[in-house]
Amino acid sequence: MNGVNKTLYIPLYGKSYVSKRGLFLDDKKAEEIWAAEGFALKGKSKSKWLAYYMGIRSAVFDEWVKQQMTDFTDAVVIHIGCGLDSRVLRVGTMNHRWYDVDFPQVINERKRYYSESADYHMLTGDARDCKWLKNIPETRHAIVVMEGISMYLNCEELRELTANLSRHFERVSLLVDCYSVLAAKKSKQRNPINDVGVTEVYGIDDPEILRHGEFVFVKEHAMTPKKYTDELHGIEKHIFEKLYAGNFAKKLYRLFEYRKA
Repeated sequence: MNGVNKTLYIPLYGKSYVSKRGLFLDDKKAEEIWAAEGFALKGKSKSKWLAYYMGIRSAVFDEWVKQQMTDFTDAVVIHIGCGLDSRVLRVGTMNHRWYDVDFPQVINERKRYYSESADYHMLTGDARDCKWLKNIPETRHAIVVMEGISMYLNCEELRELTANLSRHFERVSLLVDCYSVLAAKKSKQRNPINDVGVTEVYGIDDPEILRHGEFVFVKEHAMTPKKYTDELHGIEKHIFEKLYAGNFAKKLYRLFEYRKA
């Protein structure tokens, strides 16, 4: 896999690590895949603090998806840049049609561990080229998650992606995590993704920059809610909160919700 594709192993490791410890989420599929496919991570990418962050981030996304699926029973779910993530298993389709989308090489790898069904499909595609949307016949409402991939797209590419989603669907609900501009600058030297060969990333400071037409910014969500950090104790909780839940961390990592209604 190329550098960007290899970044999928960092959150996979994190989810496997926290699942084994009984923290934040139960992800037996991540444990299974990491045991079979995981390679020797180095540097910050194997940090337990990063693993905790990846686990909490996924739990936050899971919670949002579940609520959206409960609120909008006629919507389809689209996970762009799904990697080897098992959100479809952790959340369940709840009688929704679910589409996982990623590069061909990633989807080929994914098919070794996941099977399609009437409600679940895997599509090959690039977030920067939305030709894959033609393979989604539903057009009424889409619940879209982009976890850990927006930083590989520049602002114009993100705007084009959201514009394509808005053209295809009557309604869109989107949750996307982003680096700030400061985080993107610091990432050139100090980001775990450097350990798998990625050095070019992008950041967003103003969520309104992606607004266009009926596609609007709704609100910012907490990246590391207290109910999850409270699962840690003692010095581990103290260190993690300093690294990923303090004021400086909030200037680096952002979680934005958008909607076309």
